[in-house]
Amino acid sequence: MANRRVTVFGGSGFIGRHLVRRLSAAGFLVRIAVRDTVAAEFLKPMGDIGQIVAQSATITDDASVTRAVEGADWVVNLVGILYERGANNFKAIHVDGAARVARAAKAAGARRLIHLSALGADKGSASVYARSKAQGEQEVLAAFPDATILRPSVVFGPEDDFFNRFAALTRISPVLPVFSDSLVRITGPSFQPVYVGDVAQAILTALTEPGHTGKIYELGGPRPYTMREIMELVSATIERPRRIVPIPFWLGKLEAAVLQFLPKPPLTPDQVVLLMSDNVLNGRFPGLAEMGITPEPVEAHLSSYLRRYRALFSHTILRPRQ
Repeated sequence: MANRRVTVFGGSGFIGRHLVRRLSAAGFLVRIAVRDTVAAEFLKPMGDIGQIVAQSATITDDASVTRAVEGADWVVNLVGILYERGANNFKAIHVDGAARVARAAKAAGARRLIHLSALGADKGSASVYARSKAQGEQEVLAAFPDATILRPSVVFGPEDDFFNRFAALTRISPVLPVFSDSLVRITGPSFQPVYVGDVAQAILTALTEPGHTGKIYELGGPRPYTMREIMELVSATIERPRRIVPIPFWLGKLEAAVLQFLPKPPLTPDQVVLLMSDNVLNGRFPGLAEMGITPEPVEAHLSSYLRRYRALFSHTILRPRQ
């Protein structure tokens, strides 16, 4: 098994780097299929010489996808986007791209395919993002019926764009916003953040252990948090008390209508639609427990990587003059 070749689409991303580290530690040959191979060079020291190779590929191109999966025993697709830009839209990436990878993996004779979707994927959702994720799952299973679908909630870890974003906001703002349909009882939507290491382990488990093919798993942490609780946790962790301010959803949509045109928009109208629903496990699908994985709590990791957002005096130790 240690000589098996694994192709990881999006292997240089947030989740990908944690997965590649585990795959290489287990002795597998890892092919990282990415658009920018130079930007993926930092992954090579995670393995032995020649064990980790970056190959140019984009899931919107048939030929490059076919080359990337050639000779692969296992294929993992981690590619996803949070906002649309030109040709990189939800349909092209989450639906057509996912289907392209699944068809190529099947044609190449790959034994297992892991497809990373998202918690809340729903073909009946008002969100284009959530609908595209559900449609992508259908396309993947149609082309590769034994594929394993993983639906993580918000993924947290050192390089995340969730807790880090709110912590950075405290540096420039005296308040932290919470989207809410009530200006009296401010809770906001609920999330069930899952640790990036647990997601990477779930992928490795689905690849290496029997009994996970053809199934959908929902991945979440030990407990849900309201948006207010998340903001309070961030403030407490970095020792920067901030007032929680409710933002009505209608106002959020107006703000997002402008922010969506930024190069890397912090908020889009479709994301506001997503925030109007909770992002927690519903219990209808198996999860980390069924994979033998005990999820890590947010509190176990947050301080280790949000510490840099603390005020300067938090790192200063005063000693009396001798």
